[in-house]
Amino acid sequence: MRPYRWQILLAFLLLCLASAALLLVPLAFRDLIDLGFDSNASSADIESSLSRHFILLTGLAAFWALAVACRYYTVSWVGERVTADLRSQVYQRVLTQSPQFFETLQTGEVLSRLTADTTLIQTVVGSSASMGLRSLIQFVGGMTMLALTSWYLFSLNLGLMLLVTVPVLLIGRKVKHLSRESQDRIADSSAMAGEILNAMPTVQSYTQEHRETDRFRNSVEVSFTTAVRRIRVRAALAAAVIAGISAAIIFVLWIGARQVGSGELSGGQLASFILYAALVAGSVSTMAEVWGDIMRAAGATGRLLELLNAQSPIKNPDMPHNLENRTQASITLDEVSFYYPARPGQPALDKVSLQISAGETIALVGPSGAGKSTLFQLLLRFYDIHHGRIAINGQDIRSLKLEDLRGMIALVPQDPVIFSTSALENIRYGRPQASDEEVRQAAMAANAAEFIEQLPQGYDTFLGERGTRLSGGQRQRLAIARAMLKNAPILLLDEATSALDAESEILVQQGLDAAMQGRTTLIIAHRLATVQNADRIVVLERGHIVETGTPAELRQQSGLYSRLARLQFDLQAQHAPHEDN
Repeated sequence: MRPYRWQILLAFLLLCLASAALLLVPLAFRDLIDLGFDSNASSADIESSLSRHFILLTGLAAFWALAVACRYYTVSWVGERVTADLRSQVYQRVLTQSPQFFETLQTGEVLSRLTADTTLIQTVVGSSASMGLRSLIQFVGGMTMLALTSWYLFSLNLGLMLLVTVPVLLIGRKVKHLSRESQDRIADSSAMAGEILNAMPTVQSYTQEHRETDRFRNSVEVSFTTAVRRIRVRAALAAAVIAGISAAIIFVLWIGARQVGSGELSGGQLASFILYAALVAGSVSTMAEVWGDIMRAAGATGRLLELLNAQSPIKNPDMPHNLENRTQASITLDEVSFYYPARPGQPALDKVSLQISAGETIALVGPSGAGKSTLFQLLLRFYDIHHGRIAINGQDIRSLKLEDLRGMIALVPQDPVIFSTSALENIRYGRPQASDEEVRQAAMAANAAEFIEQLPQGYDTFLGERGTRLSGGQRQRLAIARAMLKNAPILLLDEATSALDAESEILVQQGLDAAMQGRTTLIIAHRLATVQNADRIVVLERGHIVETGTPAELRQQSGLYSRLARLQFDLQAQHAPHEDN
């Protein structure tokens, strides 16, 4: 809220002016009763006095209305602005986290905090806080005027107010705890819904719609039960405040009525005291409601602060080095060892050393869990290695800015991400400043232009969430075009053709061949037929490099690659006659 301190100061000034106008109303009523209906005054004086007081009341009402309207606009603006800033800051912080962060926090949980939690804070900043502050000023002003009107009645009123305040504070703590718990349960439901909605084909193919509906309903019911507990406590809080305040006012009025009868108070003084007491009672009731909102928002704030204060273990160096060569890249792995945080006792890579020349094509082969994908993640610095060194053009990647390092690398994943936008913007994601013509050239080079031009609106066609309007091969070619447009000197291909049919594989492979030209390329491949043109094949097993050489050299050896190749190629030979038939 600090950047908007002047708007907040203006709102506070308007709040004080509106509250002052409201506090003057009982005084006007006091004089209206005591002077306007004075039995000793002439009828002309009484009429004149009545006119003046009613004009004063009208002016106060108009001024109060104007001040309230301006204050409402200013405070609501601040609330919306702070909420928008908070959402942006939380989102920005989340985007800087390493993959390790998302191993324990679901996407739906983050979305819940970005929406539901920030909405609660908006309610407090844009409404409740203003109401609470207004009520506090009116409470203090009202109590002051009560003391000036009748010290005796004020003393009684103050003692009874203190008795009401104690349960308010005690119940407020309970509301804060239950509010945090309620927000957690809502986030659980959001996380579950997000996971299932992203897996609809699997859910429906296994006919699990009813089961997932029941799971979500049970989760919602848990949220509802927790919310009811919070509502019950807040209702008890409101009941305690209203009952206590009402009893205090009735008792004080009874005493005041007796004082008027004995001549210790005038009728106007008692009337103004009643109005001030009602004003104070309303203020206390409002503050109790606001206190409940603040306690509820406090739970949401704690959840948001967890995200805002989250520190990624992957950071830019304090004094980053400048990249010495941005057009080509050699890669060096020197005794690299790495353990995933979830498996600290099992090395994903163990003392791996590898030298890759600029422009060389290296295929990484080996069984699942051998460390192939881990190597990609370490090159991108999604994780930091525990021992050894990874260098690009001789520069340790930990000495480079993350933006510079990742700008040197283009990735084509096994399951490419297609965003909910047009084909043009999906390709342009590789280089946002690229022109339309450059995007089209990248699409042509990736063998994607033909199918894009056949779409209903061509390059401007909306592709649907996760590219649902495209086939697997089309999504792959779009991802290749994106990588080619980035024009990075290092290209990482993660099983880019593993899930494609023969025709799509040929088209995608043609795009990959074009993308690999002049680039240092690392290919993860389980289908060995796709990497027979690689300069070298590196065979990984259990985090170790067990073989390295050309495809022909490794076939002649009796190692892991030879066994894998024999199994795959022999299996293909057995199925070939059946496919011909």
